[in-house]
Amino acid sequence: MAPTQDALYRELDLDLSWSERDLPERERTKHVHRLHPYLGKFVPQLVEALLERHLPRARNILDPFAGSGTTLVESLESGRSATGADVAAFNCLLMRVKTADYNLFTLETELRDSLRRLEAFDGARPPRPHAFVDAWYAPRAAAELVFYRSLIEDYEHGDVMRVVLARAARSARRTTHFDLDFPREPQIGEYWCYKHRRTCRPVERSGHFLRRYALDTLERIRTFSRVRARGPEAEATVVHGDARELDLGGPFDGIVTSPPYPGLIDYHEQHRYAYELLSLDDRRDLELGAAARGVSTRAIGDYVDGIAAVFANAGESLRRGARAVVVINDRRELYPDILDRAGLTIETRYRRHVNRRTGRRAGEFFEDVIVARE
Repeated sequence: MAPTQDALYRELDLDLSWSERDLPERERTKHVHRLHPYLGKFVPQLVEALLERHLPRARNILDPFAGSGTTLVESLESGRSATGADVAAFNCLLMRVKTADYNLFTLETELRDSLRRLEAFDGARPPRPHAFVDAWYAPRAAAELVFYRSLIEDYEHGDVMRVVLARAARSARRTTHFDLDFPREPQIGEYWCYKHRRTCRPVERSGHFLRRYALDTLERIRTFSRVRARGPEAEATVVHGDARELDLGGPFDGIVTSPPYPGLIDYHEQHRYAYELLSLDDRRDLELGAAARGVSTRAIGDYVDGIAAVFANAGESLRRGARAVVVINDRRELYPDILDRAGLTIETRYRRHVNRRTGRRAGEFFEDVIVARE
């Protein structure tokens, strides 16, 4: 029997269940949190609240499923150090760019110089075919993306330019405006656009996206530089690889993480344009819970084994008695077994309502916050 509304709300932590009015999108995507769209990311305000509530004295935080780096960014903002691990190369690139400490004058000089060179580009593309680029981009858009990619090695802040390129490539694909997350096939002709409520055509160019996102990235990094803490007590480390086997460093005072959901998102496929254009190391065969594996009994068993192995490995890097704070919609009740197998004992568990008023998603959604101790 479904719970009554009163019973449901008694189970919720209302202090962490923000409405759109309480926590609008511009706050959820403040400064570097919006350097690039990312499905399934933490709300930064949630990480901030969990650190203060469950790990107030922790100085060194671990996130073994670091994704787009929200835990790292919020740790830096609160004066803590943090290490983030992820198997996806694009995620690690994004984390490095978000958390690096920049000479802002040099960064601005380089980005503006790259845009000056882009404006002088004559539109000619080297005759080297690329199946993905040729299928998903109009000729002029492809030429501008490939040209901008050719500039990256000329600059100190090439990783920032890689993120700008990826963000522009996401927007410039031949796809409908309302389906940028997982388009199934290139959209060549006109279509009825649910986003704009009119007939639209696919994008023909990418240069304007490159310029817009380069300047937006610069402003977001500049804004974060004003609020982040600096010094040896607030440093970020990014580790690329399989967190079941990585040497994560430490010792850590606690974990704050949101593991992938089983059968929901392919994080490599989500950013395929970045892997194709930047020739990133593709390790999708190691991705836990990937949508391509589905939610069969075997897939769920593999997911439980994999997540438990990550937490067991992470536990080796924790100080004695340190807490692990895990945010997940555990509707299958997998995490009591996962954490027990990793040697962690659940101290408390509560739920929060998640505001899902983004994109075309609808319906109620909830997350469990599970606090465990070694």
